[in-house]
Amino acid sequence: MALTEKGYKPRIVDKKLGNLISEFGAVLVEGPKWCGKTWTALNHAGSVVFIADPAGNFRNRETALLDPSLVLEGEPPLLIDEWQEVPGLWDAVRFSVDRRRKKGLYILTGSSMPGRHTYVHSGAGRIARLRMRTMSLFESGDSLGTVSLAHLFTGKDIDPQKSSMTLNKIINLTIKGGWPVFAGKKKYSLDIPRQYLERIADSEVSYAGGSRRDGSKITAVIRSLARNNATLVSTKTIQKDIDAEGDRVTADRNTVSLYLELLKSLYVLEEIPGWDPALRSTKKLRVSPKRLLTDPSLAAAAIGATADRLKKDLNTFGFLFEGLCIRDILVYGELNGAAVYHYRDEAGLEADVILELPNGRWGALEIKLGAHQTDAAAAGLLKLKAKMKKAGLDPPAFLAVISGLAGFACRRDDGVYVVPIDCLGA
Repeated sequence: MALTEKGYKPRIVDKKLGNLISEFGAVLVEGPKWCGKTWTALNHAGSVVFIADPAGNFRNRETALLDPSLVLEGEPPLLIDEWQEVPGLWDAVRFSVDRRRKKGLYILTGSSMPGRHTYVHSGAGRIARLRMRTMSLFESGDSLGTVSLAHLFTGKDIDPQKSSMTLNKIINLTIKGGWPVFAGKKKYSLDIPRQYLERIADSEVSYAGGSRRDGSKITAVIRSLARNNATLVSTKTIQKDIDAEGDRVTADRNTVSLYLELLKSLYVLEEIPGWDPALRSTKKLRVSPKRLLTDPSLAAAAIGATADRLKKDLNTFGFLFEGLCIRDILVYGELNGAAVYHYRDEAGLEADVILELPNGRWGALEIKLGAHQTDAAAAGLLKLKAKMKKAGLDPPAFLAVISGLAGFACRRDDGVYVVPIDCLGA
């Protein structure tokens, strides 16, 4: 019996979480704070223990520290919320799964990942991992979801769908973000992403890193990431960006690299790896990742971008909009089992997103804010298709331009889909 209260808004990961619970002894639901992990996990749990509950002078945490197995009792699936507060719980859960040999025993939720040295076993084969993100536009009710990624892979025509997106609306959705507390509401507070970033700088990174970190440097790294959101920004560029601020904050490249890893461990930073279609290629490991903050509202808050300011600076907004679209594609791709990459070759040919299914079938997407950019984006995608064909490699299953202000979803005469972001779904 689900433990969530009435009013729970279903999430796209619900289906996959249910499947994983039936296939594995335990499932880890991981993702940024405030994205709704606990509520979603409660929707599937039979009982729960809150490790960070302050009741009884943090009785649950103290008990788990004394003997992790003492908090593993309860109707399955037992939800262990914020398990990372007691890293020893990981090995205790893994051992219990081995001993009991049953499926669906535990659900773990966490908003940070402890260092690998704090637990012994990887959990492979026992503990499945499911990444959760802030709400996509479909989940928050701001996208019709009538054009699914799954349908695009069929290569079939789509029924024309009218978009209701305007510049004002898409800007507001971007700075509002996908926080569940705002789902379905017209009013929102910019204090949520601002408070989130302050908390990261003041305490979260220090906790995740195991020692005190310099909050001003963390903030400077985040600001640089925000200014370069959804780009191939390097650690060297971030370092120069920080030095150029001129507010007495400096950071060497090793420090920048350390903070980037810590932000990844807190699920604040997403890194989209580069893609190469050749099987067993090592290039995926060598190509620079595309970096973006996990929710577009965080990028907006980090650079102080209000709706009025973004209307006057559409170039900056274009990067934030791309971050919003990639966030949604990551959410939808999770359900379809699709890996998400970006593509850029030595000749400058690129695609903002490559979606690759486990069977190797792939699609390429370009993200553009304005309808006037569609022709150029489609031409670039067709060049990529021609390059793959010339190289004797598998052609894309589909090509698509994801747009903010396209007006209609359709399939062009050249075969390229045009999909407004408020029509896209899983």
